[in-house]
Amino acid sequence: MTDFSRSAREIDLENRTRRFVREVVIPFESDPRLAAQGLAPELVRELRAAAKAAGLLTPQVAEEWGGHGLDHRETATVLRAAGYSLLGPVAMNCMAPDEGNMHLLHKVATPEQQQRFLAPLAAGEIRSAFLMTEPDGGAGSDPELLQSTARRVGGDWVIDGRKWLITGAVGAGFGIVMARTGGQKATMFLTPMDAPGITIERVLDTLDDAMPGGHAVIRLENLRVPDSAVLGEVDEGFRYAQVRLAPARLTHCMRWWGAAQRAHDIAVDYACRRQAFGKTLIEHEGVGFMLARNEVDLRQTQLLIDWVAWLLDNGSRAGAESSMAKLECAEKLYGVVDRCVQVLGGLGITGDTQVARIFREIRAFRIYDGPTEVHLWSLARRLQRQYLEARTHAPTG
Repeated sequence: MTDFSRSAREIDLENRTRRFVREVVIPFESDPRLAAQGLAPELVRELRAAAKAAGLLTPQVAEEWGGHGLDHRETATVLRAAGYSLLGPVAMNCMAPDEGNMHLLHKVATPEQQQRFLAPLAAGEIRSAFLMTEPDGGAGSDPELLQSTARRVGGDWVIDGRKWLITGAVGAGFGIVMARTGGQKATMFLTPMDAPGITIERVLDTLDDAMPGGHAVIRLENLRVPDSAVLGEVDEGFRYAQVRLAPARLTHCMRWWGAAQRAHDIAVDYACRRQAFGKTLIEHEGVGFMLARNEVDLRQTQLLIDWVAWLLDNGSRAGAESSMAKLECAEKLYGVVDRCVQVLGGLGITGDTQVARIFREIRAFRIYDGPTEVHLWSLARRLQRQYLEARTHAPTG
């Protein structure tokens, strides 16, 4: 039976995170160090120092790495609270791609790799990048199109290729590189981002700008790494990508749920105070109904997130279910924020509230970690397979 009951630890961390975000993080939203292509490094350090002082830095990781050892359900509660400000996940060191990379390193890396890469990452001392997506017809939603290659040269590997939309690359301490190692096989490699052979060609100008390090185009040219840099086993990169995929999809949903709730709260406050045509905006059905629909969508997506988190906690890979959550949260939470912009009217397209910025940031959620259409296509194929399997095993006569 599905159990959504919450532990005392979970409730305590949620309340502490709420207070921290509202009292400490939100005042930083007007900080001039919020650059056009990511937060300034000194601002990130200041935010993380505040989170550490509050006992809220990297809460999701195991206690041995300085966290609270949260399960997926508890993580959902805390990350939703952290996402109430776009700066919250950065401050608490639970944003992408670092959060997903920490999960992968915890599951797959050797003890030596964990000490070198996971320990400083979990401590908030460095950032990381995940280098899979490629331009020029390479890997994107379809990882089978991976074009970057890694070949053995003596006791080392030499990696060549191009990557793009690599979040957080500028200033990252290390990266996890996905490269083809023969046929339909791929391998993951760990490398410092300042290694010879890694060139950041440019930082892309994107709708969203809340991520430290922005989104970069990277050239890998004769990048040489030792055999000890292999993450996990050779030729198992696609399998490890699945280890990372479902939890990372879900934590995106958690963080964006918090941001959508913030936009909704701003819109409700405005609609209850703003007068037009003899009454407050919320008393006009056109406005009141939009906000009521927001309430429904927020509750539905919250339950969907918690259900998939519960599945993960109970040993399921939750591949299809996390796909459902990702596409539904991306669409519904985007709709929530879009309605908030509409309720605010002219104010909604200005920088005088956080709504316009949340709108720009959340639009990208419908694309990364698989566009909505790819998730729908994947789920449709699953239905077809289930139908064909049922027919194959159906009794005859």
